[in-house]
Amino acid sequence: MIIGGGISGLSTAWYLAKAGLKATIIEKDQRLGGVIRTDRIDGMIAEAGPDSFITVKPAARELSVELGLGDELIGSNDYKRATWIWRGGRLVKMPDGMTMMVPGKFMPMVTTSLLSWPGKIRAGLDLLRRPTGVERDRSVAEFVRDHYGSEVLDYIAEPMLAGVYGGDPEEMSIGAVMPMFLKWEAKYGSLTKAARAEVKGGKAALFTTLKSGVQTLVDTLVEKLRPEVIYGKVEKVERGWRVRVNGDWLEADQLVVACRAQNVLPDLFPAIRYNSASVIAIGYRKSDIGRDFEGFGFLVPKIERKAVSAGTWVGNKFDHRVPDDKVLIRLFTTGDKADWRAEVAEKLGIRAEPLFVKESYWPDAMPQFNVGHDKIVATINAMLPDFPGLHLVGNAYTGIGIPDCIRMGKSVAERIAISV
Repeated sequence: MIIGGGISGLSTAWYLAKAGLKATIIEKDQRLGGVIRTDRIDGMIAEAGPDSFITVKPAARELSVELGLGDELIGSNDYKRATWIWRGGRLVKMPDGMTMMVPGKFMPMVTTSLLSWPGKIRAGLDLLRRPTGVERDRSVAEFVRDHYGSEVLDYIAEPMLAGVYGGDPEEMSIGAVMPMFLKWEAKYGSLTKAARAEVKGGKAALFTTLKSGVQTLVDTLVEKLRPEVIYGKVEKVERGWRVRVNGDWLEADQLVVACRAQNVLPDLFPAIRYNSASVIAIGYRKSDIGRDFEGFGFLVPKIERKAVSAGTWVGNKFDHRVPDDKVLIRLFTTGDKADWRAEVAEKLGIRAEPLFVKESYWPDAMPQFNVGHDKIVATINAMLPDFPGLHLVGNAYTGIGIPDCIRMGKSVAERIAISV
């Protein structure tokens, strides 16, 4: 039995089915897919949740190919890739060659107007650092300040991480969020030197998606899997395993919790905190905009943030999303009610009436990988053998992206197949 019909639960069910085992899925909403949802509006493809997955993580691509969706896979238009940062009342282009907040090129950091000269000099001091030989976890904020100073933290690291994790770098764990940087620090000392030595340009696009939208992955899984689904809220779970849903008790030898564990197993495991998020898709006629946008989108640092934290020019990032005569913008907000019209006018100069607005609110959808996260996950893994037949999957443990969820689902399915 699987509690949760998002991509974690569906991929677990898929790999169980490949092993000859059929699972029942319990889902509280009246649709499968979780935060993956593709809206098709006025000829545009608007993702209500994630719009893609990281190409270098293979699990999502492999599953797509297994499902016969190889021809649907497309990469991001990286030749157009650029990010803008809101600073001092205007959008300033992020320096080229950045690996998150780590500069891989010298001149873009020298010439950028995103940082002041004192900020640039402070960031350059990273080049003087020597290898530490150890991997010491601490907050992302402490780590970035240590290497590059507060200005890089405020105007590069924080907005980039807020767009991915929706969290606070003062609390996020560098070891859980960016473990490679800890390895670089131990080996090179200077992250800038490490980036120049380790980051190699590749031909593969940074992001991959499906031509018809990410929901195509979910829809194809459901079509091929044809799972038994019980729609309803879990009322109680008892060891055995027995699950009470819609007033009835269901029993299973193996129980997979593919949702927020503390919602169905309160106080059983150490709690992982979650934040909420909102995505606002806004469509326009291009003729009403009167301008073109360069790059993939923009980020708003917390130090200058109102409600909108980021925006994406959908048509620039991926092909097959937006007709030539239209513009689609996706805004990301803190979860509060956003006066997006005022911010679009302020930051983008757009005052035209949109063709449509589609707002999607995702409560408690973003797990926070805060300092101590790895220890929490290690504790949970150490506790699980005391609960035979219980398995946890999802974005709260070893990665928040679609490939991470699929990888965990496959791993759990394989363990169950061996044990039965």
